[in-house]
Amino acid sequence: MGKPTGFREYARLDRGYEPVADRIVHYGEFAVPLSEAEVSNQGARCMDCGIPFCHTGCPVNNIIPDWNDLVYRGDWQSAIEVLHSTNNFPEFTGRVCPAPCEAACTLNLEDSPVAIKTIECAIIDKAWAEGWIQPEISRHKTRRHVAVVGSGPAGLACSQQLARAGHFVTLFEKQDKIGGLLRYGIPDFKLNKYLIDRRMAQMRAEGVDFRTNIHVGLDISAAQLQADYDAVVLAGGAEQPRDLPLPGRDLKNVHFAMDFLRANSKRVQGIKVSDEEFISAENKHVVVIGGGDTGSDCIGTSNRHGAKSVTQIEILPMPPEHEDKGLTWPNWPNRLRTSSSQEEGCTRMWSIATKAFIGDEAGNLKMLSCINVEWNKDAAGKWQMSEIAGSEFSLKADLALLAMGFLHPVHEGLLKQVGVALDVRGNVASPTQGHKAYQTSVEGVFSAGDMRRGQSLVVWAIREGRQCARAVDEWLMGKSNLPK
Repeated sequence: MGKPTGFREYARLDRGYEPVADRIVHYGEFAVPLSEAEVSNQGARCMDCGIPFCHTGCPVNNIIPDWNDLVYRGDWQSAIEVLHSTNNFPEFTGRVCPAPCEAACTLNLEDSPVAIKTIECAIIDKAWAEGWIQPEISRHKTRRHVAVVGSGPAGLACSQQLARAGHFVTLFEKQDKIGGLLRYGIPDFKLNKYLIDRRMAQMRAEGVDFRTNIHVGLDISAAQLQADYDAVVLAGGAEQPRDLPLPGRDLKNVHFAMDFLRANSKRVQGIKVSDEEFISAENKHVVVIGGGDTGSDCIGTSNRHGAKSVTQIEILPMPPEHEDKGLTWPNWPNRLRTSSSQEEGCTRMWSIATKAFIGDEAGNLKMLSCINVEWNKDAAGKWQMSEIAGSEFSLKADLALLAMGFLHPVHEGLLKQVGVALDVRGNVASPTQGHKAYQTSVEGVFSAGDMRRGQSLVVWAIREGRQCARAVDEWLMGKSNLPK
């Protein structure tokens, strides 16, 4: 694939960023794309490696070597056809996916993988600019009606695939706009929301009926939905955040990260948010508790608010700067990564546990009581955390943001009304294989995305939405032509 000697002739080149001082004063995307010639050269770096491990590294199994080769040869229109054959929304993954495909690239053995994510984004952006992406309207209607609950990437992908199979699809969203966490959870500086609106226009032309401001389980009962539709897909995400029930948790300015991000995104997008709902980091010492992507988004947002300082604390040890390729490749390695938001200004602390939130007489947060911890394996080989005696310290904090991930979907309301079985982690139980694929314990009710698998990546949600759509189509029609 690509140019046989390309990986020797061209060095890895990736998208750059605007300077920090320029980008932290706005909420627009700040990645600087490569030229078409540069992208073509990067496509030429794709090796004829025999076994394309990038396929299995990618959750949607993108046919990466093929579209790398097409870009190298200048056939961009064929490249988008190959890319779309496995991924409904490469403009999303090309911006926010951590690129496990690059970790699996054979060239990553030398720390110089093909710039797959950059090439993917370039293909889809050019395809939209050239007008190659048009609605794919089904020529035949099945007269089957499907309700999809939740408009994140799983719900969107499932709805689009079902509409293209000829079903009448209604997509329900409790928020005022479509997109789920793509809309309000991921900051605009990482994902311009116009990208969602543009896909919505395509999907609307394909027959998807979008219904916003409808909280299924509250505004409409699950029983009513089951009575009105031939099949129901639950794709509402894993929205139950992990809390930190410590002394002082009820102090002012201790918030869940998603409350902070959602209110800010609404304001950025011109949606009215009350002063009570909006959480400002301006002139505050901000502490972000949790080291994942959500925590990183809080850092970038806090810096744009004008925070005095931003500190991120993580209970796990600091990962190594470089992984042992012989032990990890082609799997996703545990190694130190620095996000664009962390580059903008942040103190990172590792192996730190929070003991209490400390406030003033007025009930405002002023400090965090913390302690250093260490991790050791017990007799059974399991990692155990222990506090280091005498290592207590205080951390100044006017705003604490809890970004420790999500436990499982919210059980109250929809899930309890439907009565679906849950797995041991509290997610909706449904298999991914066999004749009951993606079907819950309730006949005709399916589930996909984070609501089924737990907190995960956008690319995993797209995969599950596509596969769930095939399972629904097969259940309704007895067979399906949708891709697996």
